[in-house]
Amino acid sequence: DLQSSVFVFPQESPTAHVQVTARLEQPLSNFTVCLRSYTDLTRPHSLFSYATKKQSNEILLFKPKPDQYEFHVGGKLLVFRVPQRLEESEHVCASWESATGIVGFWFNGKPWPRKGLQKGYTVGVPASILLGQDQDSFGGSFDARQSFVGEISSVYMWDTGISASGVTMAMYDSPEQTPVFGWRNFPYKIVGEVYLKP
Repeated sequence: DLQSSVFVFPQESPTAHVQVTARLEQPLSNFTVCLRSYTDLTRPHSLFSYATKKQSNEILLFKPKPDQYEFHVGGKLLVFRVPQRLEESEHVCASWESATGIVGFWFNGKPWPRKGLQKGYTVGVPASILLGQDQDSFGGSFDARQSFVGEISSVYMWDTGISASGVTMAMYDSPEQTPVFGWRNFPYKIVGEVYLKP
């Protein structure tokens, strides 16, 4: 249980990341990803990267600038503009459903206007799921200039959508629904210089 812990990524790196070792058995027609990050980076950086052999940006949560998040599904992306806050952590959730393509995005518990992406698409398995690096190939091809520096915690993934109350519960590490993987029962392997700290 990592409830009161964070992963610290101390410096820019071409290799350091956290590998999520959960095995997804079924392709995804719905999913939600939530996490908390704390950084003073102003350059582009990757938070959550889910790659398959066919598509390196199957799911990607990426921050090109302090006031923007990119959310990728199947190699296509949407941009969400957010307030710039360099002195506090940021909690984000992003959900997607294949039937409509509708994407939900929540920033610090507040819902942003919904948008659409990749209607009818299916997210593939098996997947390589990483925190802190952007995979340009399955499990690798990292760029140090897109590496994360700072703290990541409260990482969750569901194979369903999420409600507004579900987002709030995830922010406080007491999720309503059982996740595919989550912070209270998080399967991980550290590669390179990343530290688990209270």
